[in-house]
Amino acid sequence: MLGYLLSWFKSEPSSPEVISKVQSLINANKIVVFSKSYCPYCSQTKQLLNQVGASDVNIIELNNVSDGAAMQNALQEITGQRTVPNTFINQKHIGGNSELQQLHRANKLVPML
Repeated sequence: MLGYLLSWFKSEPSSPEVISKVQSLINANKIVVFSKSYCPYCSQTKQLLNQVGASDVNIIELNNVSDGAAMQNALQEITGQRTVPNTFINQKHIGGNSELQQLHRANKLVPML
């Protein structure tokens, strides 16, 4: 019974193609946020980036793309983080909204942009 329940939470390994796609998005953009359109923490992240005048921001709404679930699994493999938002600045994994807000409070976010 426990094994059956745990199987609901275990994600399938990502295909090399999806991992490559996610890595390409990270490498090709100054700022990329993997988000979900209904997520309040994602909204806070996008609002903060807009507020500080970040440019070249690529927002990937995982719930609006056909391979969003596979991309989210790939992000977990790449970063160890499954939750959204999942933010990268200059190809560096920042983390979620809490980490981005913390960088801003420490006056470290704007210099990264």
